[in-house]
Amino acid sequence: MSNKGWAVFTCILVACIFADLSYNDGAHSIFLLKKLSDLVEWLAFWR
Repeated sequence: MSNKGWAVFTCILVACIFADLSYNDGAHSIFLLKKLSDLVEWLAFWR
């Protein structure tokens, strides 16, 4: 992926996080971070 593609991806990601913080007080971001934490623990178990 080119630098321009990564820049667009980063802008979209930041916009989604900002929208979640603005409209939902970050509830969806917290949920996804908790699920990511569970996934990391699960992967560490299988390591």
